[in-house]
Amino acid sequence: MFLFILLSALVLCGCAQYSSDQCSWTGSGLTHESHARDVEQVYLRCAEGSLEWLYPTGAVIVNLRPNLPSSAHLHACVKPRRDSRGATLYVERAGELRLLLSEEEQAAGLVRCFGLQEGALFVEASARRDISRRITAFQYQLISTQTPGDEPYSPAAPCRPCADDELLMALCTSDFAVRGSIHHVEEEEEDEGQASVVVSLSHVYRQKSRVFVSGGGGRGRGRWTGRVKMPQRCGPRAGQGEFLFTGAVRFGEAWLGCAPLYKDFFRLYRSAQAAGTNPCHIDTD
Repeated sequence: MFLFILLSALVLCGCAQYSSDQCSWTGSGLTHESHARDVEQVYLRCAEGSLEWLYPTGAVIVNLRPNLPSSAHLHACVKPRRDSRGATLYVERAGELRLLLSEEEQAAGLVRCFGLQEGALFVEASARRDISRRITAFQYQLISTQTPGDEPYSPAAPCRPCADDELLMALCTSDFAVRGSIHHVEEEEEDEGQASVVVSLSHVYRQKSRVFVSGGGGRGRGRWTGRVKMPQRCGPRAGQGEFLFTGAVRFGEAWLGCAPLYKDFFRLYRSAQAAGTNPCHIDTD
């Protein structure tokens, strides 16, 4: 659908721009408005950051080159700003383009991901004469997955039980580990296939950021509330019992990882504790 000759028809711009922290980039199409087919090369080297392109013309190739020992199994996830417009996002490799986010999908705030081994992010300005009041803007995060087949944010992500060793490690390494139950479930209007699960919690063992808010109590106890994102196909519903919820915080939102029934987790945890194989410890009283 998108031919490789598109890139060869564009003139590469040798004036690459860098942000001071190499995590984010802000640029303007007005710098080369007279050369509307110019392509700007941008190199970003952080695990997360943002791009803001004012009055987009031509294209920007965003090369994500994190300062990490290996980029194997790394995905880049892109979350556009709701007012983002004026450009379409593709994944580019060797001149071939694959659509990642259309302008309509950006306006809906959809999150899309791609493997770093697939190529660079190609941001192409729409063919419009009037570029006023147009800003293309998005955040990105690099996410490490266990295997090449894992796809963050995929509505078709498997809702499989975690293996015992995977669950015990998730307790130690996840961005959050909390105990509680499902209060109710809300469907995501913008992103079909995803559900926002409102949870009521009795214990917060760990959380990377304040995605769960306390209603009282101390030392991680009391009543806490928050939301956890997960695929609808996992079948979340209220009244299923008490769970241990673990997962990752992406763009300020909690996304589900392992979530066993708490009674099953407690049995596993006590058994590993007796054998001295727990990678970390929590207060289960």
